[in-house]
Formats: sequence, structure tokens, C-alpha cells
Amino acid sequence: MPKIVDHQKQREKIAAAAWEVIRTKGMDQASIRNIAKQSGFSVGSIRHYFPSQASLLTFAMNLVSERVNERIHSMSFEGEPFKVMKEFLLQFLPTTKEKEVEMEVWMAFIIKSLSDDSLKEAGDEVYKGIKFGAASVIDALKKLKLLRDNLDEEYEVERLFALLDGLALHAVLQKTEFSTEKLERIIEQHLKSLCK
Repeated sequence: MPKIVDHQKQREKIAAAAWEVIRTKGMDQASIRNIAKQSGFSVGSIRHYFPSQASLLTFAMNLVSERVNERIHSMSFEGEPFKVMKEFLLQFLPTTKEKEVEMEVWMAFIIKSLSDDSLKEAGDEVYKGIKFGAASVIDALKKLKLLRDNLDEEYEVERLFALLDGLALHAVLQKTEFSTEKLERIIEQHLKSLCK
């Protein structure tokens, strides 16, 4: 009986190898040949799934946001609203080893997208997703009548978005300074500052 190959899983294995090359050797070393060596796939097998380096890197970049979305969709969103929103926002920050890896790779992709238009669209989509997440929290606080009166909601969305972005960057660059507990405390204090 012929072996059934899960092509999506194969693509994800190749993308994971690309992440590892990017994390350990840098984006400039993320060639098809180096990714093949890391993954155990032949160059020909990788080309079967990804006809170009750009298509492989775009897939690997999109996989970061898919993982975040999977975590968010697995949340129950039940319980005390403040805790649920805090947990939701922490999905965007490197509070576990898995999320740390994703964030390191994500940062490398963002820097690469400044000079590579093939990655810019994927990067823009992820930023839109994070901003939508920030907007969802502000909107939820308002609907639950928890949001402080007279706040400029649009401004607060931008402020929360900037906070998430900045914390993610600092947590990657200054790991010893930004523990999970510290990230949680900052998010919690920010949420409290928005509430009545």
C-alpha cells in the first residue's frame, strides 16, 4: 500500500528547519541548500514544495501568524473578562520557549521585509492582525462597560498596539530583563489603566 504523505506537515517541517537556520545562522544563511541540510530533505524535495526561496520564506513567515491564531482560537474566552483579555494579549508575547522562537524568527522576517517586497505583504498582514487584537480588547472593554470614560479609543488602540510591539521586541533582545512575570505584570497594569 502506498505511503500517504501529509504535504502540509512536510511544508511545516521544512518551514521549522528554515526557522532554525534563521535563528542560529541568520536570515542571510536561509538558503534552500542550508534549509535542506537542516531539515534532512533534499534540495529537490524542498523545490517540490516551494519553487523559490521567496515562497518558502513567505510560508515560514505566515506559519508564525498561523501558530498565534491557533493558540487564540484554542482559548475558551470564558471566565473573568479581565483575565481573559490579559491571556489573549499574552498570546502575542514571547512568554514560552515556543513563542520566543516564533518571535525571534518574526523579528528576522520583519527586518528582511524592509528590503524584500515578497515578504512585505505577509508582514503587513501580521501587523494588521496584532492591531486588530488590540482593537478587539478596547472594544470588549467598552462593550462590557469597563473602559474608562472619555478615553480616545482610537488612540488607546494605537497605544496598546505599540505596547505589544515594544514588549515583544524588548523581550527578544533583552531576555534576562523581560521575564514572563514582568511581561504579565506590564500587560495587567496597562489593562487596569484602561478600566474604571
